[in-house]
Amino acid sequence: MNAFLSKHENDVIGKLSGFDRLVFRGTLRPLAYPAGMKSYLNSAGVLLKDFAEHASKITKKIKTATKQMIEQTSRPLHYLPSSKTSKEEMARKIAENDGIKEGPVCVLTAVEPCNSYDLHRNKDEKRLELLPRQRKCLHIYQYQVHPVFGFMNARIQTWFPFSIQICINGREWLAKQMDADGLAYKRYDNCFPWVADFEHAQRLLDQQLKSAWPELLDGIARDLNPHHEEIFSAYPIDYYWSAFQSEWATDIVFRDPAILERLYPKLVQHGLLTFLSPDIMRFLGKKLPIDGKVPANFHDEVVSDVKSRTEGVRIKHRLGGNSIKLYDKPGGNLRVETTINDPSCFKVFRSPENLPEVNEQWLPMRKGIADLHRRAEVSQAANDRYLNAMASVENTTSLGNLSADVCCSTDWKGKRVRAMNPLSLEDANLLTAISRGEFTQNGFRNRDIRTFLFPGMHTPEETRRLAASVTRKIQLLRAHKLIKKVTGTHRYHLTDKGRTIVTALITARHANTESLTEMAA
Repeated sequence: MNAFLSKHENDVIGKLSGFDRLVFRGTLRPLAYPAGMKSYLNSAGVLLKDFAEHASKITKKIKTATKQMIEQTSRPLHYLPSSKTSKEEMARKIAENDGIKEGPVCVLTAVEPCNSYDLHRNKDEKRLELLPRQRKCLHIYQYQVHPVFGFMNARIQTWFPFSIQICINGREWLAKQMDADGLAYKRYDNCFPWVADFEHAQRLLDQQLKSAWPELLDGIARDLNPHHEEIFSAYPIDYYWSAFQSEWATDIVFRDPAILERLYPKLVQHGLLTFLSPDIMRFLGKKLPIDGKVPANFHDEVVSDVKSRTEGVRIKHRLGGNSIKLYDKPGGNLRVETTINDPSCFKVFRSPENLPEVNEQWLPMRKGIADLHRRAEVSQAANDRYLNAMASVENTTSLGNLSADVCCSTDWKGKRVRAMNPLSLEDANLLTAISRGEFTQNGFRNRDIRTFLFPGMHTPEETRRLAASVTRKIQLLRAHKLIKKVTGTHRYHLTDKGRTIVTALITARHANTESLTEMAA
């Protein structure tokens, strides 16, 4: 991100990075498998043949508790017969119309699919069996303006095993924090076009990661089912909390919305035309060999698309269950957002689960809230890589003027060096190689460029000849001031001039006549 901020430092007034949408799942883990469910029924003195009756009684208790809450708070209760109805839009409209600033907003109910159990009569063994199966049951959604989280919702499944889902928004939470600290700000939807002290606001976002998550989430769960302790008095269990989905957003706030309005279409075009599948994979933390080839055992899809929204246009890159997207928000906010649905793609340094005595090691990240801090780290790293790759976009100089220097011969240590021809296949491949995403952080070496330009196996003699050829190409690039050597190493980085020129030339090479004509108009 530093390269992007440095590029636009005169136009940017602040930045904020933190959670946007966070979806937690609460599971009574012992009830998630048949043996545990039977253990609970035995403790409660319930026979298998009475399971349905027992479950119905508990469901009735949960529904009655909800009705009592509605009567006490005088908030509306609506049943939604269609899944097409947006619950959040409906709840926000009720909150706005009724002027709700804190406390319950409404309760919405809907019949939705769930994982549960069913009784099965095994004719061969002549006995009843409790089997897991998909079914439908009533789900209760409670919307409220929480004293900590702000506007949020929580949902409970009213049939065994009573799973819970809690959805909060980090920016809603930040607004509550800034109000408590008396920090002035302007807000539009879930972004902040202006904050009196962005550094103060960022510290508040950082504090969110240090929250006592189990305590906060358990409190919301008890509001959904105040009879929990009574129901499980003979078989005490608590909810296990996991992060089902997380969105980590980095907002770059521009001084003048018109500046972002002018810049944004070029960012979208650059992301769509320039970023290849290996780039997207690296943005989202996937390690690839230096030649950029996708491993044969990799089976996830890599998809990039552009979608027009009411507010504008967003570009999204998906890798399996995870994604990174870029979009503009009203008021001059540029947002890069990493969404993680499948954390197992990333690593966390920890001991194996249930084996605390074993030394820590790099293991797959879990959905449990214990790894939430690491989830934030890898999400921020993805946002940083994406923004740095966008740093070279936006230059009002014409392509002709940009390429004028490199298209003329120059001198290198007293010797004449040829001009470059970006439209030739040789030079185009060279420029593409040095601008690859994997070289953004650590730079590239002779062997890296050689692997890309001359793939395949080579004899030692061929390798020496190709290395000499790449050395001459590197000298060509250094002579035109497109790259610079990292002191004390054999690595090279693109210069600011080099990144600007290379990005412009590659984008133009991928563009068609129609798009170039539109941009020139």
